[in-house]
Amino acid sequence: MKNKKDYRILASDIIRLVGGEGNIDKVIHCVTRLRFYLKDDTLPDSERIKELEGIMGVVEAGGQYQVVVGPAVDDIHKEVVSQLSLSNETDLEDAPAAAPKEDRTASEKVRHGFNTLIGIITGAVMPIISILAAAGIIKGLLAVLTSSNIISDTGTAYLIINAMADAVFYFLPVLVGFNAAKRLDGNPLLTAVIGGVIIHPTILEAANSDVSIFSIGTVDFPFLAYTYSIFPMILAAWMVKKLEEWLKTWVSAYIQAIFIPIAVIGLVSTITLILTGPVLIGFSSLLANGLESMLNLNAPIFGAIINGFYQLLVIFGLHWGIIPIYVNDFATLGYSYLSAMVSMTIVGQGGAALGVAVKTKKADIKEIGYAGAFSAFCGITEPAIYGINLRFRRPFICASIASALGGFLAGLLNINMWSIIGSLIGLPSFIDPENGITANFWYAILVTAITLFVAFGLTYVWGYNDRMEMAKKREKPKNPAKADLAK
Repeated sequence: MKNKKDYRILASDIIRLVGGEGNIDKVIHCVTRLRFYLKDDTLPDSERIKELEGIMGVVEAGGQYQVVVGPAVDDIHKEVVSQLSLSNETDLEDAPAAAPKEDRTASEKVRHGFNTLIGIITGAVMPIISILAAAGIIKGLLAVLTSSNIISDTGTAYLIINAMADAVFYFLPVLVGFNAAKRLDGNPLLTAVIGGVIIHPTILEAANSDVSIFSIGTVDFPFLAYTYSIFPMILAAWMVKKLEEWLKTWVSAYIQAIFIPIAVIGLVSTITLILTGPVLIGFSSLLANGLESMLNLNAPIFGAIINGFYQLLVIFGLHWGIIPIYVNDFATLGYSYLSAMVSMTIVGQGGAALGVAVKTKKADIKEIGYAGAFSAFCGITEPAIYGINLRFRRPFICASIASALGGFLAGLLNINMWSIIGSLIGLPSFIDPENGITANFWYAILVTAITLFVAFGLTYVWGYNDRMEMAKKREKPKNPAKADLAK
């Protein structure tokens, strides 16, 4: 799959096999998967989809029908959107919503609500993951340049590069709000304005000066700094959508264009600054500090457990539910020990795929193995998992064992991380932006190397031989948390 014509044919086949355009409510994508929200999830022909050239697998999880296509996902997604005649790259905005299930049990309703919430959060965060990763690496490299006295931290070069690194974090509320509104079929531009309000320089200055908005008795309602925050704007996006819809039901069409933005900006900004913002900032801090406390209890064991099973979440497509926790860590604390641990699982999958590629004498397996390993070392594991490791099974087990060891050592050595991107390409993420290269960086290289060599070695010795048969298909995974969601 290398040219536009191939992507066009593949997109057409996918649309047809998921039930046609009439069965699609939305289609979004992450770094390797097309994620469909379908009206009827019994219509897709999963087996035929998996047989298409360029398809690595199919997963149903979190109310989404996920088609794994690999790094070409952006080009394929654009073709899908084009053939669905969408004006918006991520949403089918005018698609009618499927009727809600009236016969859901209480537990199904809870799962439905939870999966919907996770879908909104991940939809708000996913599009900016790669930008956050790039910004974090720039920060790490900037720290190396300044600690090495290559550039001065008071010079013009530092000023410009630092702005490049900080911009995405400074304007994070605007970006998250915009994406959340798109995910909710709300008003992205109006929501982005709310984000601009809460990070306005005068608001930040008041927050830094400990100024209160007002006081009731002895209770102060202070201004807070909302740069580096995500959750307040996700709720603001929901409020913008609901308030705008309500206002349109009774405000005359002659004055809607002016009155509705005034009312929405005024009300949502006020509620966010006074009530929901402070509450959710407090929740963000509790979440980040709670996770840090959990890691402090027994970080090695925690790391071994989560790393041993993390790539199973990738198979189910549920790992994106954890990504907002990383982002919240970086936004609230500026670092993430959890992200440092999980980085080792990416290396483990790459090492196993590399072990297969080196050992095999079969040209086609060698090509897939090297491609999967290279992709994993660049931070994306799906090609290694679906192309090699899971299809031979033993390499996946070897990768998980090595990953568990990597998580144990990362916890034991208290390895920290300052950017969301992991694996070999993300090694600069282990550089402290304040202190430059420290022992943390060398520990990260050591544990990364151990994880890689253990995954490679186990796979080479036990995990693969050319007598093994590659599974052409794998059974659809059974996700116990899957809810039958309707839009």
